[in-house]
Amino acid sequence: MLRSIAARIAQALGLILAVMCLNFLLIHLTPGDPATVIVGESGAGDPELLAEIREQYGLDRPFVVQLGSYIGRVATGDLGDSYFFNQSVTSLIGARLWPTVLLVGTALAFAVAAGTMVGVATARRPESPWSHGATVLALVGFSMPVFWTGIMLVILFASTWKLLPVQGWHDVSYGEGMLANILDVGEHLILPALTLGLIYLAQYSRLSRASMLEVLESDYVRTARAKGLGERRVVYKHALRNAIIPVVTVIGLQFGALLSGALLVETVFNWPGLGRLAFDSILRRDTSVLLGVLMVSSVMVIVANLLTDLLYTIIDPRIRLRERTNV
Repeated sequence: MLRSIAARIAQALGLILAVMCLNFLLIHLTPGDPATVIVGESGAGDPELLAEIREQYGLDRPFVVQLGSYIGRVATGDLGDSYFFNQSVTSLIGARLWPTVLLVGTALAFAVAAGTMVGVATARRPESPWSHGATVLALVGFSMPVFWTGIMLVILFASTWKLLPVQGWHDVSYGEGMLANILDVGEHLILPALTLGLIYLAQYSRLSRASMLEVLESDYVRTARAKGLGERRVVYKHALRNAIIPVVTVIGLQFGALLSGALLVETVFNWPGLGRLAFDSILRRDTSVLLGVLMVSSVMVIVANLLTDLLYTIIDPRIRLRERTNV
């Protein structure tokens, strides 16, 4: 078991290194000169100043040298400095990381929990009107673009009913104290998390429904029912544990898409996370910040997939037995 975990961690580190190199190459190939961004419009016409800036930031060196220097800095925890914000990239990302983790984590938990519950309920009565209605709603939710969903929720809950805030994640007039702060953030979180979670709720409900229908037809479920076990115990203790495995697989595979969706949601709701920071960095050609956001996002996706692999061993004991046999 430990050997398998160590091998997966080594693979994850190698993948992070490959992603760092690819990100650096793509940023390097984009048109434009970062030196002109650093000096600004007032100094962009001075060749001597541009040459001095390129030498100061190492932009005049060969690509391989720049890449090696970048990897060495990242290995020591130095992501460079922002050209626009005039502060370290590490501090910028550190201030924006928690809002993104909160948004993505809340949306994912809502989508998985609600989607699985809907999928199980519709699988138990697949021919009922409730099942057909839930299927139609799932298809509608899956087809809606995330930014359109966000705009519709803003119009409904902020413009028409005026129930929820739609900008930022803090309100200075809300009050002081830990409880007031938690309630304030939670109130601002509802619409962004709902926007991001709705499309994935539709996917998880469809997936869990299909998986549950297959599991309910298996022999061990028939045996459990023949023993006289209650229907709820058969469904939630025996069938759901095996039906949830495909859902867990999709969680790991879709975590990257969830982060990319967070960029649009954070832009719509002005949520101060990594997605908003990446959007501002693209507009301002702040390559250091963009590289840092891409690297941190890649690490989050890789770690999510690693945790998904480890979660398999908790959900399905057969995987643990297979790994022990291989060892």
